[in-house]
This record gives sequence, structure tokens and C-alpha cells, in this order.
Amino acid sequence: MIQYINNKKEPMRKVDTAWLRMESPHNLMMITGMLFLDKMPVYEDFVELLEKKFLKYRRFRQLATQNSSGSYWQNDKHFDMSSHVRRTALPGKADYFELQKYVSHLASTPLDKNKPLWSFDLVENYDKGPVIVSRIHHCYADGIALIQVLLSITSVERDGQVDTSADDEIRQGHRKLGLLKKAINPAKKQFNQSLKFLNQVSELGKEVIANPGLIEKGFGEASEITQELFNALTLSDDPSSVYKDELCTRKRVAWSQSLPLQEVKAIAKATGTTVNDVLISNLAGALREYMLDVGDSPADKVIRATVPVNLRPLEHAKELGNHFGLVFLNLPIFEANPLRRLEYVHEEMKQLKSSKQAIVSLGLLSLVGLAPTFIQNMLLELFSKKATTVLTNVPGPQVPLYVAGSEIRKLMFWVPQNGTIGMGISILSYNDNVEFGLIIDKNLVPEPHLVIHKFPSQFNQLKDLIMMHPWDGEVHPEIADGLYHFS
Repeated sequence: MIQYINNKKEPMRKVDTAWLRMESPHNLMMITGMLFLDKMPVYEDFVELLEKKFLKYRRFRQLATQNSSGSYWQNDKHFDMSSHVRRTALPGKADYFELQKYVSHLASTPLDKNKPLWSFDLVENYDKGPVIVSRIHHCYADGIALIQVLLSITSVERDGQVDTSADDEIRQGHRKLGLLKKAINPAKKQFNQSLKFLNQVSELGKEVIANPGLIEKGFGEASEITQELFNALTLSDDPSSVYKDELCTRKRVAWSQSLPLQEVKAIAKATGTTVNDVLISNLAGALREYMLDVGDSPADKVIRATVPVNLRPLEHAKELGNHFGLVFLNLPIFEANPLRRLEYVHEEMKQLKSSKQAIVSLGLLSLVGLAPTFIQNMLLELFSKKATTVLTNVPGPQVPLYVAGSEIRKLMFWVPQNGTIGMGISILSYNDNVEFGLIIDKNLVPEPHLVIHKFPSQFNQLKDLIMMHPWDGEVHPEIADGLYHFS
């Protein structure tokens, strides 16, 4: 008997449409992730787990389709799990560099548009243990939604079963809700504001579509929302550097050794800053050090990162789709002193917290999903010139998770970039460790592990400095002016 499949088209939200339309040959709109496991799960058990838990989100059975009438979701009447879940083995030594090469290839290869846009690859023979590589198109979900998806297919116990009793399901759900509360910054106020401002930006967007010249004039209105929009549109372009140049169609990925989260928290507490401040100032130092290595002077340079900001309250976490805004964050690569870098980033972050940039950019993403192609391309080109990297910091669960009976020892993911931005930096905390990931265009940095491996050394340099000279809220002249030397 042939099962009837509802093939009704569902309109795609404008923000999700934007991510679908932003894909280009040199910037694929995929979120690529890795789960490092302690043992190889049984293939059939993993497939069954995905069928029961992952596919309960019906969106993952649906095609993301575009045509002249718009973008929409439609059930894949030929859906086949074997097209999405594959086993593979690395060649040669199956070491870091072989895995790096393999994941870089996946991150540079588009998902099949004739199928739902996601895949899982089970790497059986990596020398440090099996690895699951996931790829999910950004139009399906943002990072916060994907945490919920991850939690749905994992267990907080090794022997967690695919089929659980109602009581066990409730107990697991409560424990996972606790993990999710710690991972998500409840954003009900921002969510409500964003709905209000989204309408305002949409109205402004209609004016832009009718008269693109308004962008240069700042719309001539004095409202707060318009001022934020005008400020974003009139930012200067980022300076050229080893990280910002012509792009090709190949990506390279890399990841660093883990940092102990408790040590990061200790430095944040000792300096009166935040974990985010410490990690971001650390990565600015690593980018600076690599520039010096290759003869690209960072002197007098500030580069910007576009940073996603969650606008999704906890009760909306179970929904897929995208609900976040973007803000521009200055990275002080000019600064040699780790403490001054930390101070600079701390002040930047304080200013951004009172900004409405994120809400404005959510509206602009809706505009990209609504506007004609030439307006979309104009906006993407305009914004991507103003930043060098995309930077994502996702707080994950701080207890070990299990998938199909295998412990997840380490988590890693890489974010897509848009327009002419060629670099993405990912920070993820999981089980009391912090992970750093880097994805970058091969034409810019062909060996990104040479950059990412500087992240732990930069952190150790800051930690050693704090121990030598306890922080009292100021950067002292003897530190800044030569008592301690930094490259």
C-alpha cells in the first residue's frame, strides 16, 4: 500500500529565506559540526535514534525550495535516510590532518538541493576515536535551536534508550530543560521588542526597495531604530589583511585543544570582566600573532566581527528557524598587551549590551528575504565589507552527553560566512571545557591550524600575566610600557 504524503507547500519565514538565498559558491550557508566519541555507535542504532528523535522535527523531512513565486517548505516524497547518514574511513594515518582535510572537503561541498539539506557522516577510524560530522543548512535553524536538536538526540546517561517510558521521558526532559536554561539567555523582553521593531524595519525596508538612495541619506528620521540602522550602514569598510581578500570556493577548518572553563572563569572573576571578554580578547591576540608571523602588520588596525545575538526566549527554543540578530564587534588586533586587549573588549561589550543593533539586523535579514535580488546583493555586499569575520559563542551543556550509547568527549562546530566575509570563528563550551574552531577561505589562510593553535598559548600568556601581576582594575604603565614584552 502506498502511503500518502502531504505535499502541500508551506511558506518559509523571511529570515530563513534570507539564509537560503545568501548561499554562494564561495560561502555555503551550512553549520558544520563534529562530535568526538569514546566509541563507535552501532550504525543501525544511530539511524534508529535519528528516525525517532531528529526526525520528530518534521522540518528535517522537508525540502527547502525556491522559485519565482518565493521560498517554501515541502515534504520530500522520496525521503531516504541512507542519503543523509553515511559511514566513512579516513586514509593514511587517519590523524588530525586527515580529519581536517576531510571535514574541510565537506564544509566546501554544497548539500544536495534535491533532498532535505542536512547530513551525518560517521568517521570510523580517526586515531583519537570515532567522530560524527554533521551538516545542517542555516535556513533550517540557528545555533540556539540546534542546541535543542542536539539535546533531543542525546542522553544524560550512557544507557539512554531510543524508546523510553513516559516517566523516563519526563525525567530526561526536565534534566535537559535545566541544561537548556543554562545555555540560553532568556530573551523574552528582546523577543517582544524585536517583533515590534521588525515591523518598523520592514516599513523602512519597503522605502529602501522603492528608493535605494535612502540608504545613503539615513532615511532622514531621528528615531532610535533609524539611527542604529544608519550607523550600521555608514560604518567604514574593514581594512584589508591576510584575513580579508579575494575568496575562492574552498574552505579549510581547524580546531584547537580544549581550554578548562574553570580557568577562564577564574580570570574573568579576577579581572572583573566576563568569560566572553576573556575568550574574545584571547582570539584577538591569536589573530594578531599569526599576522606578525606572516609579515602582515596589525599596527593601528581594528577589525570587526559580526556576532549573532540570541533573541529567542526559552519557551521558543524548541522551534526551529532563525531568531537572532547581528552586532558588529571591534577586535583590537593592534594591541600587543593582553590586559589592554581585555580592557578594550570589555568596554566594547558593555556598549553593545545597550545597543539595538541586533534587533535592527534581524529586520534587515527579513528584508534580504523579501527584497529583489539586486537589493539583497547590495545589502550583503555593503555589510560584508564592514567585517572580517563571523564570531559565534555558544554555551553548551556542562555535563557529559551520550549519543546511541557513546560518550561525546568533545564538541565542535563552524559557522557559515556571508557575502565577501571569508572567516568564521566558533567558541563553544561543553562539559567544563571551551573549544575554539576556525573556518577560513583557503585563498586567505591555507593552513588554519597555524592560527587556531595560538589560541591556547595566548590564554596561557594572559593567565601567566595575571599571576605575576594581580589585576586591580587598571592596566599599569609598567605592564603596558615594556616591563613585560609581548609579540
